[in-house]
Amino acid sequence: MIRGARGLLRSALRTRRREFLRLTGWSLVQAVPALLSGWLVARAVDDGFLTGRAAEGFGWLGLLACAVLVGAWGTRQATLELAGVVEPFRDDLVTLVTAGTLKRSARPGQPADTAGVARLTEQVEIARESYGAVVMFVQTFTVTAVSVLLGLAALDPALLLFVAPPLAAGLVVFLLALRAMAARQRAVVLADEAIAEHLGVVAGGLRDVTACGAEDLERDRVGARVDTAASAARALARLTALRTTALGVGGWLPVVLILVGAPWLVHDGVTPGAILGALTYVSQSLQPALRGFVQGVGGSGLWLLVTLGRILEASGSVRAGAKTAETVGAVGAVGAVGAVGAVGAVRAREPKETAPTSTAATPTPTDTTPTPTGAEPGDGHVELHGVTFGYARSAEPVVRDLDLSLPSGTHLAVVGPSGAGKSTLAALIAGVLDPQAGQVRLGGVPVGSLDTGGPARARVLIPQEAYVFAGTLRENIAYLRPTATPADLDAAVRAIGADGLTERLGGYDAAVDPAQLSAGERQLIALVRALLPPARLVLLDEATCHLDPAAEAVAEQAFAHRPATLIVCAHRISSALRADLVLVMDGPRCHLGTHDRLMADSALYRDLFGHWDRAVADVGR
Repeated sequence: MIRGARGLLRSALRTRRREFLRLTGWSLVQAVPALLSGWLVARAVDDGFLTGRAAEGFGWLGLLACAVLVGAWGTRQATLELAGVVEPFRDDLVTLVTAGTLKRSARPGQPADTAGVARLTEQVEIARESYGAVVMFVQTFTVTAVSVLLGLAALDPALLLFVAPPLAAGLVVFLLALRAMAARQRAVVLADEAIAEHLGVVAGGLRDVTACGAEDLERDRVGARVDTAASAARALARLTALRTTALGVGGWLPVVLILVGAPWLVHDGVTPGAILGALTYVSQSLQPALRGFVQGVGGSGLWLLVTLGRILEASGSVRAGAKTAETVGAVGAVGAVGAVGAVGAVRAREPKETAPTSTAATPTPTDTTPTPTGAEPGDGHVELHGVTFGYARSAEPVVRDLDLSLPSGTHLAVVGPSGAGKSTLAALIAGVLDPQAGQVRLGGVPVGSLDTGGPARARVLIPQEAYVFAGTLRENIAYLRPTATPADLDAAVRAIGADGLTERLGGYDAAVDPAQLSAGERQLIALVRALLPPARLVLLDEATCHLDPAAEAVAEQAFAHRPATLIVCAHRISSALRADLVLVMDGPRCHLGTHDRLMADSALYRDLFGHWDRAVADVGR
């Protein structure tokens, strides 16, 4: 992959040859002081100060000052030209990383490429900054080294014997160490990426970790990756001693050799001014350029090669051994349930719920009777038989041995404390999650076999996180029913109570910017979108939590008036009061009944009702 990175760099050089030529031109201007400094110092000493003509000596030094100003101007222009080389290179890398990440993440059976975030944010920026630094350091060193050697030759060719060999030796030491340093640098990059990838997975499943009691295990796993990164960084740091050696041989040894050989040089006819000029060339031009080259290529250059190699490797191949995800992908969820509109609208949730639900029934094996896919439910009858589900085989189930039967057209409210399993139950009924045991049917058809050929033909699940995409309002609300007429849109908007929002946005053909909408406004749009298709089952998983109680009542009544089964994961007690039946999820027990019956039989429901009632009273005050 290092070879591939070199190929990419050569390609960048070929495609932006004009920009590089302009940069080289300004680098030559930048090197004017390096070319003239030693020669001008020699003239100032030999023709001025040593002969008693101080004015002439200062005149030569004045020319040196002018050369420095010219070099400063060249440095400014070269820095400006650098942007024309670096920014297009960065754009190419962003395109490469984005295309590779999307390609891998869209493949069936593969998890989302969470490490792609590290490549797109961290590694591309590292490559961009490193590329700019390397271009400047290499170009500056090359031009400066050539200028110094020409200047030394102009002073006296014998001076080259004291500078050129140690300079070459230092470069050889550095280049020989570069391959080993590249391997160490690659280990650092891979370790950093492993940390980012693992933390991305853990951050997305913190509730899973808590539910499984795996905090210590994950702490050890993350710690092991951090230790690996630290070990790789220490190994790289040990090799930096070779950079110091190369700089000492190539930059400082010439100074020592010139000073030691000064008597021989003077005896051979080299003037004192030429010796001082040679020291000026080495100390003021060659040393800084070599230091920048060694540190730049040994630091930024290695980061560039290794990061580019990793980007090319990840963009051109798909990792084997994809990890098994314990949450269901959003793309599959949308296709399965026709949920409110796009990738990310329905996500198999990380378990907010950690408490199990159970009955005394014996676990029922998952139904293996073959059912043709693409089946249509006969009605909205919901059946759960011995359903058990947990987010890991070793974890306590969130739902255990649950039996539930809801005739078509039933309005059910699901209540319980946070973590009781409400969202998990909604996902199981919708078919977003597959039970570990038991059966879930809609209209006599297993939910996994329902027709997914058209959006929301069987059921709609609306999560709390309402999704609105960039487009017109019409495109958003008619997404699940593209053939809806203006009259259909008007009726749905009025039923949900979103007519004021529609008017404020400017009508159905107005462009919608999701970032400019409040959470409640996004929920209204999602509710209208879900009301339009003729789904047999509608599940509202706290889908009205950002609406006020009056707006929530209007929205729920709109769905309740439809000839479909409605299941509401209740956010307020008013949702339970409007329902035909209430399911109380209470740890190992589930209670189903009417509001009045549960007030008499369920202590938890009475507590929840009292808590909700006091909260409403507090808000009223």
